[in-house]
Amino acid sequence: QVQLVESGGGSVQAGGSLRLSCAASGPAFRTAAVGWFRQAPGSEREFVAGINWIGGQTHYASSVKGRATISRDNAKNMVYLEMNMLKPEDTANYYCAAGPGVDTRRERYRYWGQGTQVIVSS
Repeated sequence: QVQLVESGGGSVQAGGSLRLSCAASGPAFRTAAVGWFRQAPGSEREFVAGINWIGGQTHYASSVKGRATISRDNAKNMVYLEMNMLKPEDTANYYCAAGPGVDTRRERYRYWGQGTQVIVSS
């Protein structure tokens, strides 16, 4: 069992930066991969970035590659998503999710947080 709580969302101007946090609890977290997904109004939930349980493997969607960094601190049960050079099209609710491995498919993640909203204005 893994419980996830996201924070760090907010409103920012285009070109700005945000660091999203995902606080985890539950014994399974430290061996779980974590993915960040986002969902804009009227759109499907899409993969943003993922990291394996030890942090040595990461994967990014092409839309954020070079602008996003995913990291984790297992000692603190935290996963972070730092995003730079934000664009209006990054506006969405951002979710962290835990699963057995880094995967772009949302159905591969069993545990989900409630989301945090990011609004990027031009």
